[in-house]
Amino acid sequence: MKESGAFLAGRNVSRETEDRLTRFELLIKKWNPAINLVARSTLDTLRRRHFLDSAQIFDLTDTTSGHWADLGSGGGFPGIVIAILAANERPGLKVTLVESDQRKAAFLSTVTRELGLSVQILSERIEAVPPLAADILSARALAPLTTLLAYAERHLAPGGTAMFPKGGNHQAEIDQALEHWTFSYQKEPSKSDAAGVVLIIGGISRV
Repeated sequence: MKESGAFLAGRNVSRETEDRLTRFELLIKKWNPAINLVARSTLDTLRRRHFLDSAQIFDLTDTTSGHWADLGSGGGFPGIVIAILAANERPGLKVTLVESDQRKAAFLSTVTRELGLSVQILSERIEAVPPLAADILSARALAPLTTLLAYAERHLAPGGTAMFPKGGNHQAEIDQALEHWTFSYQKEPSKSDAAGVVLIIGGISRV
């Protein structure tokens, strides 16, 4: 199965969106040798390993407007994929990417320019960024849940929702986080990791 087919089998997209995804894929492969955006072993399965993984986060929300902030965006996952999907399906969403690595931030800027995406990129440490008042906050493979909740407390708007994909040790992370935080959560099975989930979290406050 071709990689485009593998992605589309799990998630239908418009022709314009598919074109942007293809161009994004090519840019990753062009830049990856210089700045290591993704593991080399995943370059041939970008769509199944990274695109679909990112798209499932987008699809677990029905927010059509407001502010979506992605922390530690790195090579653009899930933030760029969310911005690509939103451009066609939810144009009312404002998307902000936070990435402190200057080279990766330069890559993200190139992608948004070449793909014609309206995205704000902040090349600063998450702790130094003024509160973003995000309606949706996402972060993939960034930090333990306890740390992510501290970021969410700072950057979520009141009533906002955090979306954090986690691997097979997610329950241990939840249990540890509950020692320091109060929050509600829902676990959605991951489409890209048989042992993983996407945590949907709200009502975050310190114990």
